[in-house]
Amino acid sequence: MAKVLEVQKLCKSFGGVEAVKNLSFDLVEGQLLAMIGPNGAGKSTCFNLINGQLKPDYGSVVVMGHRINGYRPWQVWSLGVGRTFQITSTFTSMTVLENIKMAILSFHRRTKSLITRVRSLYSDESMELLKLVGIEDQHDRACGVLAYGDLKRVELAVALANRPKLLLMDEPTAGMGAAERQSLMELTADIVRRRNIGVLFTEHDMDVVFTYADRIIVLNRGELVAEGTPDEVRQNSKVQEIYLGSRA
Repeated sequence: MAKVLEVQKLCKSFGGVEAVKNLSFDLVEGQLLAMIGPNGAGKSTCFNLINGQLKPDYGSVVVMGHRINGYRPWQVWSLGVGRTFQITSTFTSMTVLENIKMAILSFHRRTKSLITRVRSLYSDESMELLKLVGIEDQHDRACGVLAYGDLKRVELAVALANRPKLLLMDEPTAGMGAAERQSLMELTADIVRRRNIGVLFTEHDMDVVFTYADRIIVLNRGELVAEGTPDEVRQNSKVQEIYLGSRA
């Protein structure tokens, strides 16, 4: 399987605080990789280094063969990297379909042209994405009136608008009930397998992590302290002490 992400000796400091220290890992297509760790472990910093919000002090990030150090978020997006966020962000006054269209227009760099014809552009492609995430029946509703679980599905469809080979998901089930969490992650896992996408996700719900992740990496104070399959990580004594709170 081809690598979609390679992180090598990544470092980032803020003043005297080392948020990420000499971090290395990789991700292959069709795999769900969970990044876990206590608050302050460096997970958000790592995500922002990969997605272009931050520039590393040292090390490299390679996405599908492209070294992206110094790339801006829109440049990372154009390579085929999708992202969802812990707090959903949609155009609340626009319909679900219009939100998806805006993402596709952005990918095709057409947000500043043909505005008067936007209703006729990419309708079929947008509907296909809505069908993929199971909310095609909501296409004409404003995002501002949707249930939270449906908003999460809209966000997933937006993240898939650039046909990603790498998907970054920051707390994908935050704020959702147990049944909604399971439904969203089952959907995500199915899409990942069918489209051969590599997914890096952070998550505080350990049931979600150990149920859906193919591999897990554990950070503590910016450093990688463990990695492996869910069973290997669950049985790791250092993880139990630092993160899970026990020494089984």
